[in-house]
Amino acid sequence: MNRAGSEAAFAAAQRVIPGGVNSTVRAFKAVGGTPVFVREAAGAYVTDVDGNRYLDYVLSWGPMIAGHAHPAVVAAIRDAATRGTSYGMPTEAETELARRIVAAVPSVEQVRFCSSGTEATANAIRLARGFTGRDKILKFAGCYHGSADPFLIAAGSSALTVGVPDSRGVPAATAHDTLVAPYNDAAAVRAAFERDPSAIAAVIVEPYAGNMGFVLPQPGFLAALRTLTSEFGALLIFDEVMTGWRVGLGGVQAREGVLPDLTTLGKVIGGGLPVGAFGGGPEIMERLTPTGDVFQAGTLSGNPLAMAAGIATLDLLDAGTYLHLERLGRRLCEGLATVFGGREVPHTAAAAGSMFGFFFTDGPVTDLTSAKSADTALYARFFHAMLDRGFAFAPSQFEAAFLSLAHTEAEIDRTIAAADDALAEVHACR
Repeated sequence: MNRAGSEAAFAAAQRVIPGGVNSTVRAFKAVGGTPVFVREAAGAYVTDVDGNRYLDYVLSWGPMIAGHAHPAVVAAIRDAATRGTSYGMPTEAETELARRIVAAVPSVEQVRFCSSGTEATANAIRLARGFTGRDKILKFAGCYHGSADPFLIAAGSSALTVGVPDSRGVPAATAHDTLVAPYNDAAAVRAAFERDPSAIAAVIVEPYAGNMGFVLPQPGFLAALRTLTSEFGALLIFDEVMTGWRVGLGGVQAREGVLPDLTTLGKVIGGGLPVGAFGGGPEIMERLTPTGDVFQAGTLSGNPLAMAAGIATLDLLDAGTYLHLERLGRRLCEGLATVFGGREVPHTAAAAGSMFGFFFTDGPVTDLTSAKSADTALYARFFHAMLDRGFAFAPSQFEAAFLSLAHTEAEIDRTIAAADDALAEVHACR
């Protein structure tokens, strides 16, 4: 494919934007080559500045569950914009989206909006510390909760991609108050609590990890976290910024039957516009200002465009759509597994709801250590071979992939066929 336009756009961007990108993983450092610069998107496809069209499995890293530029979502945004794009005052749309979140997510009775997933998790941590009177938090290696300082300790996602799991600029005191355990290791969590039973304010976890690749919890792991946090008087926070709405309307907690004290949300709940939210029961949530003593604010929190897009997106989702997306995900994962196995490529794959992922390693992948055993060089070659055939996966082995309502069975089958052809090329070039 000719990507001269993307190359020129990247060169221009690097003169005025650090690294030429506004989010690290977009730079293609993990796979090499030049980032694809997008001109437009519709349905299940993105089109780059050179006119190349790609079947999209990135979907803006999750929010485009309805597909790009869905007519109903675009109409809702357009209608809201004609009445103003931001007021800095309350609207009934905020109440309506909050009502829908409360109805869908089992543990949430009250919700506060903000403008990003990072804001949601940072505010949830502050609220947990204010509620418990404790300072430490415990997170899991490979789980990514945004770019706030407390989360850049053994971080996953783009921090892992560039091989710098601990960012410069994070104060030593912050690192001191952030404990890290291996994902799927409940014994390590118990040991952390037993070392200092009254120090940990909260355990925060991606209940289905999406930022070290797509990694599912082992049976009993989430329930063990619920038991341990209750036993030691800490809060349990499910970071469902990625999984909320993606694996079902109620998120992982509804699928697994394990309820956290606080839930963070983002991405899909804004229909592709910048948004975040965090919620829980009133005993905890009413500690927020203006009723309580834990501060939270934001001029664009609950802005009318994001609320309109979120409501329009929710109108498109029901139990039937999730069954359809689940079938597509399993069809794709099973097809890819057949291709990888037929080419004698070590692999493991997983799918849940409209999320899926695969690793080029013998399974199982249960934590960051096993995820990092994947053949990232092979993934990079496969990524580019698929991109050349018009299929866009994440430019990193360590990211989940996504499906939308715009993807079809025929496109899934084309992807599987293309993967077989791509691996044949990759093997021929070895």
